[in-house]
Amino acid sequence: MTNSLNDSITPLNISLERDIFLRTLIRELSGTLQDVVGLEEASGFISVVGERMGRQINQDYKSALAVSNLSPEQVTNVLIDLKKRIQGDFYVIEQNDEKIVFGNRVCPFAEKVLNRPAMCMMTSNVFGTIAANNLGYAKVELQETIAQGASGCKVIIYLKVTEEAEDAEGREYFRGMESV
Repeated sequence: MTNSLNDSITPLNISLERDIFLRTLIRELSGTLQDVVGLEEASGFISVVGERMGRQINQDYKSALAVSNLSPEQVTNVLIDLKKRIQGDFYVIEQNDEKIVFGNRVCPFAEKVLNRPAMCMMTSNVFGTIAANNLGYAKVELQETIAQGASGCKVIIYLKVTEEAEDAEGREYFRGMESV
């Protein structure tokens, strides 16, 4: 009896595997948080997870590169590489001593990010944590996001406190700690 059930279930065309399951889980968790406590509080909870992940990813890259701190160029390369490894498509639009402007064509959460802007706090906190812990300061502005219906993302990381950075809407990060 079990074999005939397996034989009839196994070939079903259901798009369910670990990646889709985990992305759906994160989508539903963030959606539930957004519905229960609101977008701002949900973003805060997800920020904590992103900050912890940022610390671990930062340490992994520094260990792999055998350096105690990443240079500004290495920070940029690490952020692009980590997104590529999780199937994002980030690229540099502009980079100078004051800021790095990234574009993105593909969200690692794919369609699961739609209408879940709290999920973007993962990018903000991972990017902000890595940049600040290596360069001293970062302010991350999520100027455009796929989650909010844009065709791509535009993420700006301010590396210095400038007038432009102060005017930007975003989260600030400092070496060793995160501040809103």
